[in-house]
Amino acid sequence: MSTPPRTPPRFVPTLTEVVHRPEAAVPAPALQDVAGLQRQIMHRVMQRIDLSLERRLREAVTRAVLEQTQALGPRLRDDIEEAVRQAVSEALAEELAAAPR
Repeated sequence: MSTPPRTPPRFVPTLTEVVHRPEAAVPAPALQDVAGLQRQIMHRVMQRIDLSLERRLREAVTRAVLEQTQALGPRLRDDIEEAVRQAVSEALAEELAAAPR
């Protein structure tokens, strides 16, 4: 028993056109395109470096200022203490020298 050939349903798309390969190969990018691409990449890298460098420099300066400020406190306290001692000593010496006997 042989079966009759089946016909496709009415709404099934069928290939009616033959598709050929393109004749010309895709041309390689020209040197100008490569140079432009290099410039774009370099510009983007420099932008990232700029942001990163700015952030790191800000952190380094903040850290240095904080360290110097913390070291300055005790030195200022010592200098003020010495100035007050000298002022009190001089005032006391002048008072003792000026006091009637």
